[in-house]
Amino acid sequence: MEGENFNPEQRRKSSGGGIWVATTIIFAALFLVVLFTGFSITGNVTKNNVGKNFVDYINSQGGTQIEYVDSSSFGSNLYQVTVLANDEEVPVFVTKDGKYFVQIISELTKEKQSSAQPEEASTEVTKSDKPKVELFIWSYCPYGVSAQKPFAEVASLLKNSATFDISLYYAGHGEYEAQQNKIQACIQKNYPDKYWEYSTRFVDEIYPNCGSSRDLTCDRDESIKLMKSLGIDSAKIMSCVEKEGQTLVDQDSARAEELGVTGSPTIVVNGVKVNVARNSEAIKSAVCSAFNNAPESCAEVLSSTSATTSGNC
Repeated sequence: MEGENFNPEQRRKSSGGGIWVATTIIFAALFLVVLFTGFSITGNVTKNNVGKNFVDYINSQGGTQIEYVDSSSFGSNLYQVTVLANDEEVPVFVTKDGKYFVQIISELTKEKQSSAQPEEASTEVTKSDKPKVELFIWSYCPYGVSAQKPFAEVASLLKNSATFDISLYYAGHGEYEAQQNKIQACIQKNYPDKYWEYSTRFVDEIYPNCGSSRDLTCDRDESIKLMKSLGIDSAKIMSCVEKEGQTLVDQDSARAEELGVTGSPTIVVNGVKVNVARNSEAIKSAVCSAFNNAPESCAEVLSSTSATTSGNC
């Protein structure tokens, strides 16, 4: 199952490797200039102002022009600034004083991983009486979203026979995605029976609007609206987001690292990554093959039409 890959050294669009490399060269050519001269910041040194000034600086050098997308904190000393270059989203990292930038960040505490090739997945799944099924995604990754709705359909069908979980393990698109990751993690914890309907309607109602606007307020307001329509206590969930959200997401991230998950989406059955089409029948078949004795509901035929993928990821 191909999708968006997270590597501690880079985030790239799965079909745009050539453009990404070209963009890397563009930034690399400017790196020494910025390293030794810096670039000026006008106004307050806020994350958005730093990001916009960085874009203005790069564009003032001539050559390929870039567009500002968003900014978010990255550790204690850096902002991650996402820019659009040649129709490709590219993250760069700018010091919080707005003076220096670097495109590649390497985590010295983690084993280096490569996303140059799609993750290899196995079909040799250990059978069990009650399979554990996990979907790993970023909440606003279009590839992950295309798997989320059929996965939710299978979970609704087989939730009494198997254990299902969606891990929102990384936010590569900014604060609005980090917020949605926490919202969904809190709903799964507090309203597991209602989560699958929320998950399905998120794909249909929230993602198309807030995914294009990339707006934190849009994500929050639309999520609260959807929660209320489902009888979910939105105040309780948003309190969970504030107090426990990061802990829950950190747990998902740790689980992804434990299993060697780097792509969105990735489906894991009984601890083994499986490669299946992004449609409900294919996912159901993968889950049903993991039972020692498959339940009668496995005989129900679901849709075999795979969801389409849209948007930049």
